[in-house]
Amino acid sequence: MKEALATRLALLAPAPALVFVVLLIPALYLVWLSLHVSSFGLQPRFVGLENYARILADGYFWRALWNTALIVLVVVHVELLLGLGMALLFAAGLPMRRLLLAVVLAPYAVSEVAAVVMWRYLFDPEVGHVSYALQALGLPALDWAVNPTHGLLLVALLSIWLHLPFTFMILYAARLAIPLELYEAARIDGASPWQAFRRVSLPLLVPAILIAALFRMIFAFRLFSEVWLLTGGGPARSTEVVAVYLYLEAFRYNAFGAASATGWLMVVGSLLLAAPYLWRLAKARRADA
Repeated sequence: MKEALATRLALLAPAPALVFVVLLIPALYLVWLSLHVSSFGLQPRFVGLENYARILADGYFWRALWNTALIVLVVVHVELLLGLGMALLFAAGLPMRRLLLAVVLAPYAVSEVAAVVMWRYLFDPEVGHVSYALQALGLPALDWAVNPTHGLLLVALLSIWLHLPFTFMILYAARLAIPLELYEAARIDGASPWQAFRRVSLPLLVPAILIAALFRMIFAFRLFSEVWLLTGGGPARSTEVVAVYLYLEAFRYNAFGAASATGWLMVVGSLLLAAPYLWRLAKARRADA
């Protein structure tokens, strides 16, 4: 019995050991570092919560936090609406569905760097093909390198294009898991397509919608590559997001303690944004139990 128990523990040990080494130790080190002033060639000096106080008093941090929250809310909810609509269309039976699936999922295979380079060229105010098309339609081109609003809009559009396949796959799989008998029963009862969506599809898709929203909320809050490679946080740090703010603190100003504190503030911010979805998901699970 003891040998069997020891064997089981030995087989299970690598997983918690990996979590401890890869996640817990770095997290504890960042907590320790966030309470110190640290830079290249300097001995860390304990300052308590001074790093947090300095960051929370920095106007650039609050602007970056506002930009991050705005982009996250727009990106996540637009992705949910588009992903849900596309999932319903594909489940209804589209011609050439396999080809269209490949087209829809293609952006997920493109690296963020390649996508930013491509979008920079397409939306270039002078030579970009999309800019020419907008002007041909009588619309102004996106002056994203100068206008902060246009810059944030282009970042949001790029993030949606890159990550929409993730949301779509979750919702499409959930829609295919709904038994066809439920729709046949609704049709026999005289339900219209809209009523079938409200009474059958939407209630059964709520858990998948919440999970997709939760994952995208957390991932989108860490937005970095799109902003850094597209606008660099400019002009005048007006399109900066929290991840870019952390990068500047760590690698431009060499303030490792402040960067660590910013990282923990990012964790708190993402949890606050995700809290309503976690609460709704827990409520739905309690209702199903």
